[in-house]
Amino acid sequence: MRAVRILNRSIRDSFKSVFRNLSLSTASIACTTITLILVAISLFLSYNVREVTNTLEHELTIVVYLKKEVTKEEKNKIESDLKTMPNVDSYKIKTKDEWKAEMKKESDTLEITLEYLEENPLLDSVIVTVKDVKDLKVTAEKIRQYDFVSSAEYGEGMVENIIGIFDAVSIGTFGIVIALVLVTAFLISNTIKLTIFSRKTQIEIKRLVGASNTAIKLPFIFEGFILGILGSIIPIIISIYGYTVLYNQTGGYVFTKIITLVRPFPFVFIVSGFLVLVGSCVGMLGSWRAVRKYLKI
Repeated sequence: MRAVRILNRSIRDSFKSVFRNLSLSTASIACTTITLILVAISLFLSYNVREVTNTLEHELTIVVYLKKEVTKEEKNKIESDLKTMPNVDSYKIKTKDEWKAEMKKESDTLEITLEYLEENPLLDSVIVTVKDVKDLKVTAEKIRQYDFVSSAEYGEGMVENIIGIFDAVSIGTFGIVIALVLVTAFLISNTIKLTIFSRKTQIEIKRLVGASNTAIKLPFIFEGFILGILGSIIPIIISIYGYTVLYNQTGGYVFTKIITLVRPFPFVFIVSGFLVLVGSCVGMLGSWRAVRKYLKI
């Protein structure tokens, strides 16, 4: 029962402290709000970059063109070898007649040209999907070593540049999220520290009447929790409505349909939950740090 009384009193005192020290509380909430907005933007950017990278990993393929004089035994060999290659996810044989039929559908000019030719000039091919696009070049080079392979194309050069850019953005945004969380903890910690110094007399009185360290610390920790929750309200609203509007206005993709955005729901709710968690936990951590370090309770 004593623990329950201390808990209830701590929660009540923390709410009183938030409104009693309104200017300091407002400053802390404002700082938390700004940093959590930046955290939300970084999360949206990071997750969308990761999704685009995953999409590329599934859509980027190696188109292997076989030489015109390739034999059935050689086709069987490359099929069996592709099954054992560690980075090959799947493959599909596409004959020159299938290519011809597909190209004739794409353009009337191509249809007339191909019909005019007596012999099909196209080559049989194998379309290879890989597990890891970072090893795309290595896999393509292995396939090119076969004598009966004419070429193995995958957009060499451009693919590596795109993947490098996406990896850099993903790592950068992740680092920004971590940095912003630390900044939020620092700001709340310093704000709580000012509040604590303004209430040193009250704390000394509590010590003199025999209040435990836990009873003194708890109100400040709950105060940090409340400030963190209040500071996350505006970022949550901006995240839900802002991202939904952006998605609807862009049609779900940026510049090109290859760079598609993650659907708003339930994505925005997951981000909102994370913002609440960060705000509350960082607020409590900042308060605990301020009490422990600066008052040496």
